[in-house]
Amino acid sequence: MFSLTDKAALVSGAAGGIGKAIAERFIAAGARVVITDVADAREAASAMGAGYLPVDVSDEDSVAEGFREAASLLGQLDIVVNNAGIGDVGTTIEKTEGEILERITRINQWGVFHGLKHAPAHMNDGGSIINTSSLAALVKMAGSGAYSASKAAVISMTRMAAIELGSRQIRVNAVCPGYIDTALGSGDEGRRLSEFFTALGRMGTTEDLVGVYHFLAADESRYLTGQAIAVDGGWSCGPTTRILETVLGSDSVS
Repeated sequence: MFSLTDKAALVSGAAGGIGKAIAERFIAAGARVVITDVADAREAASAMGAGYLPVDVSDEDSVAEGFREAASLLGQLDIVVNNAGIGDVGTTIEKTEGEILERITRINQWGVFHGLKHAPAHMNDGGSIINTSSLAALVKMAGSGAYSASKAAVISMTRMAAIELGSRQIRVNAVCPGYIDTALGSGDEGRRLSEFFTALGRMGTTEDLVGVYHFLAADESRYLTGQAIAVDGGWSCGPTTRILETVLGSDSVS
């Protein structure tokens, strides 16, 4: 099930965290993989058996060259994961400096745009593009205005690209992770919020998440496109029992 044998994939932002876990899962399923990152990921790539290319997703020329080199190295491209991104600084819109908004937008939003613009020319028909959005695109939390906006844009671009690339049978979907135990989403704050706001009452792990990317990359998802899939432990479903009991009292839900 969900074999990626004979598939070739590029995963951006894969020096660590979610991107690295995705690449490792694809390789385990039989894919040949090139990872890209602005950080030096040669050691990580070598350890997992992937190729590595230095790419800055905020720079269109860097992204275009990365796709050319990846297609040359792999001989083809069937799967592209536009995963590279950065977190927010935790300030309100009123207090967000312009340079912070610009940096977050250039990496999280423009980075995906550059990937969507340049990937198709190097992809086989019937391939899959997967964009990493966020729970923050679906559920708003005070202090994440710039990040939330950038990730909401990812969903919009995903749906537009799904329409535009459908004639080639290239699927385009987004994954919206909740708090995942990585350098970007870990820590006591993320853990406590997840325990309170998720239906499952815990923070997610990369192992909880990568199966969704695996399915979307595989041929079994061939009729699924233009979707934003929340992998958030049920956070986006609405108020949990714990929230109601905290606000209304322990007898509010029986």
